[in-house]
Amino acid sequence: MLNVAVLVSGGGTNLQALLDSEARGENPNGKITLVVASKPGVYALERAAKAGVEGVVVRRKDYENSEAFDAALLETLKSHNIDLVVLAGFLSVLGPSVIEAYPRRILNVHPALIPAFCGPGMYGLRPHQAALARGCKVTGATVHFVNEECDGGPILLQKAVEILPGDTPEVLQKRVMEQAEWKLLPKAVAMVCSGEIE
Repeated sequence: MLNVAVLVSGGGTNLQALLDSEARGENPNGKITLVVASKPGVYALERAAKAGVEGVVVRRKDYENSEAFDAALLETLKSHNIDLVVLAGFLSVLGPSVIEAYPRRILNVHPALIPAFCGPGMYGLRPHQAALARGCKVTGATVHFVNEECDGGPILLQKAVEILPGDTPEVLQKRVMEQAEWKLLPKAVAMVCSGEIE
């Protein structure tokens, strides 16, 4: 049984998808045992509490530099015996020390079909705005392993989502979450926990 930590920065909709999937028995080889938020007061921490999962805050601005932040984050993960780290809308960039400590054990969900609309600064509504501005007919989501390159790690799963006439970035974001992110992320976590993907 792998201990899973989910790192969040906001409302925690992807966290909820993971918790719901676990409750349905879809990840028999893993359990979410820790939720780490990048700031206090985010709704994701309430979701964790409702599910009986410990929530902690590790805030970048509480540390002198990124190395100190990484050390604190790593200490939090290690002290909770975390085996797998899932980035679910976590807006702080992980440094080399964290990535090295969890090789092929950090997953991220990105709201576009990598290599499209990814890399530094492409988060939140921006990938959706970019897809609409480009006139794309499809977009989607990608789950990938995290390495030193932003959105550059090996891809595990992708799912395409149709872009419809009249879509706004907000409408498209919601459709990508519902049709792709909330399905792909729990599936990828279960695949890694079961050893299907190494």
